[in-house]
This record gives sequence, structure tokens and C-alpha cells, in this order.
Amino acid sequence: MRNKSDQKTIKDQFQVSINLDTTPILYTDNINISANKDGVVLNVMQRVGSRNQLRIVARVGMSREHAKKFVEKLGQLLLKSQGQLVTGKKIVN
Repeated sequence: MRNKSDQKTIKDQFQVSINLDTTPILYTDNINISANKDGVVLNVMQRVGSRNQLRIVARVGMSREHAKKFVEKLGQLLLKSQGQLVTGKKIVN
């Protein structure tokens, strides 16, 4: 029998599927971020050829509220992964 906290964890999880043939990882070495009162747009870019040429490989738009959550979660992930790099121990959520 599962307790209530286990049920909440299972209920809050999503099933994510990905087709690796059609959803590549796009490397970025530059990001341009713009924001206004309605939301935020990330222009994810790669250098092409010479130093002064960039190509946008993805554009991601989100609400300001979603952007705040994104920054918070990214910060947490970076701290966890830094701790793992320093200690060599896997950190579990």
C-alpha cells in the first residue's frame, strides 16, 4: 500500500516521449533574450563560420511567470549538478 506522499509524486509526474531521429539536441554558444510585460523570448543561436555570424537554431517563448519558474529550476539543477561534480556522488531529487 502506498502512502499519500507516494501517490502525490506519481500523480504529479508526466510521461514524456521523444523521437531522437526528429528531435536533436541543438548546441548553443549564444542566447539572446528579450522580454516585455507579456512574456520572454529566447533566441538560441550557434556561431557559423566566421566569428561575427550567428544562426538562430531555436526560438522559445514563454510567459513571465513561466520564465521565473524556468530560472528557478535551472538554478537548482546547476547547483545539484555542481555538487555531484565536486563530491562524485549522484544527487537524487
